[in-house]
Formats: sequence, structure tokens, C-alpha cells
Amino acid sequence: MDERLEETVAILADLVAFPTVSSESNLALIDYVVGRLGQLGARLDVTHDADGRKANLFATLGPMRAGGIVLSGHTDVVPAEAAEWTGDPFTLREEDGRLYGRGTCDMKGFIAATLALAPHFAALPLTRPVHFAFTYDEEVGCVGARQLCELIEQRDARPAIAIIGEPTEMRVIEGHKGCCEYTTHFHGLAGHGSNPAAGVNAIDMAVRYIARLLDIGEELKTRAPEASRFEPPYTTVQVGEIEGGTARNVIAAHCRVGWEMRPVQYADQVFVKEHLARYCGEVLLPRMREVHPEARIETEVIGEVAGLEPASVNAARDIALALTGRRETDVVAFGTEAGLFQAIGLSAAVCGPGSIEQAHRIDEFVTRDQLSQALVMLRGLGPTLTA
Repeated sequence: MDERLEETVAILADLVAFPTVSSESNLALIDYVVGRLGQLGARLDVTHDADGRKANLFATLGPMRAGGIVLSGHTDVVPAEAAEWTGDPFTLREEDGRLYGRGTCDMKGFIAATLALAPHFAALPLTRPVHFAFTYDEEVGCVGARQLCELIEQRDARPAIAIIGEPTEMRVIEGHKGCCEYTTHFHGLAGHGSNPAAGVNAIDMAVRYIARLLDIGEELKTRAPEASRFEPPYTTVQVGEIEGGTARNVIAAHCRVGWEMRPVQYADQVFVKEHLARYCGEVLLPRMREVHPEARIETEVIGEVAGLEPASVNAARDIALALTGRRETDVVAFGTEAGLFQAIGLSAAVCGPGSIEQAHRIDEFVTRDQLSQALVMLRGLGPTLTA
């Protein structure tokens, strides 16, 4: 029996017991991890959010020098209703080699594997540092990772490689689309429906905005990178929510539109924003302010998850391929924190235990076999860290 696998399962049970839903604090889990890595002599850097209720941990084993390898995972999980689960979602349950619990595959299984192997890394004559990066609020816009990457950018001894252990069934992922979510608020002027020209109908303006957004979506189809491996191959835009008005015979003073885009390249994100800003500034706002000078349009950023763009040179991808024995890489539709690491100059790849098909599901699970494969990959980092 693999001693590290049993240790991984035990650590996973501890991690699952922390109900780190994104709306709640993750400090107890961070304290637990600090205790484990602190005993090994790791250098610990804990950074909190503005309210002090959540924290990132960036811990380092080995020499303080540039070129290290980051093992990254987020600590938050999506909600779980106990009544819908077979057992308590925050108590690890095992059945037929499956380990059930909220966050088991997304992504506490990977975190548990890194912690189980931390004593192994600490015992090696490391010539290259290994960093443990555990973040908060990935599920609601990669908030913690953005803060963490700002911290990394300020370091003289910056790491070079990041492996993000999202559930990929140990496939090596070298690319994914970004995911940008927004709510655009339209503030007009109410009035009686019998005289529409006397008011500024926020719903009217919102509909025109949506129409322009859909036109941009058609333009984006022509901007697909050559040989794009994504499905669909181009950046998409999509309107998911619209709400406004109070009654049929009242000119709507307010309306909000919830929409998203999934860019295959950062240039498309800029393209969409610039076109919408120009349309609002040159068309919609002048029309609104002819009637009501205080009319306005405001776009709220709900979350901007950077995409991971496939690169011809990617050391993280090459290492992950070598350690897993895989010959091919893939791209995926779901977002991760990998693009944020890439944006600050690290090579990044996504590879971890579990299936994305289990993430966010009732009775989420990861298998022992997947955890075992993750341990093999992580243990294989030894020669790279001691060369």
C-alpha cells in the first residue's frame, strides 16, 4: 500500500471538513496548511483580503532563488446542500475507490497530494525552490489569485513554472478560454408610457446595447486564430440576464443586463470592450442625455478570468508531459487561474486528479487511482528540483 496515498486521503479528509464555500472564510484551512508546511521549515507568506476573512498562502521549500516551480490550487468550493447529497458533503466518504465530498476533485484532492509529498520535497537537496500557492475565491472570479500574482510580480526571486492542479483526469492542458462576466446598468428617466419621448427608457437603451453586443459576436467569428483548437474556435459573447422596468405603462428608469464573453485571446477582450465603450459614448449616451443630462451607463466587472493561451515554448507543459507519460496536450472550455500566472511571465499548464464532470456536482468525488497518478507526477519533480 502506498504510504503517501494513505496520507493524501487522510489530508483530503481534513481539507473537506473545512466548509470553504466561497461566501465563507477559508482561514481555518489556511491555518491548517500553515501548520503542516511550517513544521517542514517552509517560508510562509499569508496575504488577506480587505475584510481579513480570507487568505492566500504562498509557501516555499528550498533556496530563495529565481526559477522555482509553483504548485497551485484554490481552497474555495461551490455550495453544497446536505439534503441533496448521499452523505454529509463536508465529511469524506469512501465507496468502491471513490472519495466523496465537496471539493474532492475541485480541487482539494490536488492540494492534499502536494501536502502529502511536502515532507519528501523538504528532505531533498533542493537546488530549485518548490512553491505552494493556495488561493481564495477562485470560484467567484479568481480574486485571490489576482492578489497573489501581484505579490509574485514584486519578488526578485520569481518562479518560472506553474502547474495548476484543476481536475483534468491527469491530462495536460495547455490552453483554455478566458471567462469575463459583467453587469451593465442603464440609468434613464421614468415617465408616463403615453409620452415615451419625455423620458429615457433604460430598457430601450439596453436592447440597443444587446443588439450591438450580438453584432460584435458575429465579428468575433472572423477573428478566430488560425488553427484554433477551441470549440467553438472563436471568442463568444452571450447575454444571460436582463431585468428592468416596473409596469407596462411606465417608462423604465433602470435596466440591467448580465452578459459574458469567453475570449480565446486577450486581444479579443480588448476589442469587445473598446467597441462597446465607443458605442455607448458616441451613440447611446448622447441620445439619453438629450432628454436627461444625468443619464448614465455603468458596467460592473463581476469577474475577469484570464485565458491560458497555447504557446510554442512552454516549460510547464513539457514537464507535465514528461512526468505523466502523456504524448499529447489538450485545451478545455473551463477557466482556471493558469492564465493569471502566464500573464506575469510564468509558463503554465493545468494537470490534476479528478474529472471536471464531477466538479460542482452533487456527490462530487475523486478516485484513489487519480490521486495515485497525481502523486507519481509530483514525486517525479524531484530530479528537476535537485538538478
